[in-house]
Amino acid sequence: MIQYLYLGRVDYGEALRLQQELVALRTAGRIGNVLLLLEHSPVLTLGRNAKRANILASDELLAARGVTLYEINRGGDVTYHGPGQLIGYPIFDLRSLRRSKSGAPALAGEGGRNRLGPVDFVRLMEEALIRVCGEFGVSAGRICGLTGVWCHLRWGSILDESCGKTAKDQPASERKIAAIGIHVARGVTSHGFAFNVTTDLRDFALINPCGITDRPVTSLEREVADAKNLPSLESLADLAAREFGLVFDEPVARVENLAALRALADAAPDSATSETPAQEFPAPAFPGNDAPLEIPPEIERLRHTKGKPVSA
Repeated sequence: MIQYLYLGRVDYGEALRLQQELVALRTAGRIGNVLLLLEHSPVLTLGRNAKRANILASDELLAARGVTLYEINRGGDVTYHGPGQLIGYPIFDLRSLRRSKSGAPALAGEGGRNRLGPVDFVRLMEEALIRVCGEFGVSAGRICGLTGVWCHLRWGSILDESCGKTAKDQPASERKIAAIGIHVARGVTSHGFAFNVTTDLRDFALINPCGITDRPVTSLEREVADAKNLPSLESLADLAAREFGLVFDEPVARVENLAALRALADAAPDSATSETPAQEFPAPAFPGNDAPLEIPPEIERLRHTKGKPVSA
């Protein structure tokens, strides 16, 4: 099961502390897989592979704009978070995720087992966000070698059709609508995705987003036919959680607040001594039934990527 919470706007430092708390609980088996959905005030985050040169604004300008800066342990380069952007932090134990039970092709995962590896996990996150775009009539897909979700793909889903090409061979008309970067420790993920909904795209001029200089960013507001009909960020969070359930073939249930989640953790049996798996929780709000997810065979070579951080 995937349990999710929508937290509204949360300070980035507080979100980091919350992730650390939930990672510890998930590692101990006190909670199941949890998807945190929220929004941040303006902030730049530098991943483990970040180059400071990709921050184009001076420290004085960032301070004047009220933009904070954090160096963190996810993969990837520099990323911007701000109002109007849906942030998702999946605190998932990869060892609990296996091949689809609904007939979708299996992802062999690391070591040829049925579990998912970090790259498999990122690809399925991309798929969930691609489907969110599709709910609003926005065509989106992947680009081989560039993690994230993209609009304006000249050849449709480039990962499906031309993964053999390098990024330099591909047309530069694509616009990035979602960035992804995760960290994995002892099989448990943290950090996650940033999906531009009504984000002020001018703020991305502060950086080279994810170190990419030849492809701009976009937002759902910019891509839809009528932006006035976009739902609230909270409603989009509900939709994103549902798509996560479908893609990962897991039931999904909303938890009302952190107090309720912590109460579940306090009441959970000790996973080291109990015969009841710690990830079993009450009945879901809706099931995770899905059509088969087709993952192209080219991903097979990506699964052997070494190293845990996976970047945006």
